Amino acid sequence: MTDQKPLLQVLICSTRPGRKGPSVAAWAVEQAKAHGKFEVELVDLADFNLPILDEAAHPRLGQYEHEHTKRWSASVKRADAFVFVLPEYDFAMPASLLNALQVIYHEWTYKPAGFVSYGGESGALRSAAMTRQVLATFKVVPMVEAVSIHQVAKHVDANGVFIPEEGHPKKAQGMLEELHRWAGALRSLRG
Repeated sequence: MTDQKPLLQVLICSTRPGRKGPSVAAWAVEQAKAHGKFEVELVDLADFNLPILDEAAHPRLGQYEHEHTKRWSASVKRADAFVFVLPEYDFAMPASLLNALQVIYHEWTYKPAGFVSYGGESGALRSAAMTRQVLATFKVVPMVEAVSIHQVAKHVDANGVFIPEEGHPKKAQGMLEELHRWAGALRSLRG
């Protein structure tokens, strides 16, 4: 790998009003910066306002007509690795994330992904599992190491700041270390 640090995008995957994603993602960004081996960028899907699959050409062709898709494509293409900060809706990944994945294609390939999932009792484990399955179709390498936040509402204070449990930072650092290894290994596959 070159001397330049790989770019890690921390993606807020929910666009729902009142979501906890920004609080959790701010903590994930802090963890990534503390890790020190990535350039870190926070990306909020809500900022792209992506309609449901509104491009006429198949995403694998990269012939995007709409400015929102072109902006999204350019953002994802810049990244060398991802951390998906995602909740679980009805035992599944957020529809906003599935749409964001499916509207483009080659921009995702041969990059590693980690997960900071958050929710109620399950900590959005089913959402992360579903997302891993979908990412495999894009040739994204999902990390086994992850952070799962159970009962997230108990971890966000009155000011909207996420307060982690004792084990969360250690899990985050393990995931980030694996992401860094894979980002370097996969770089050559992207040509």
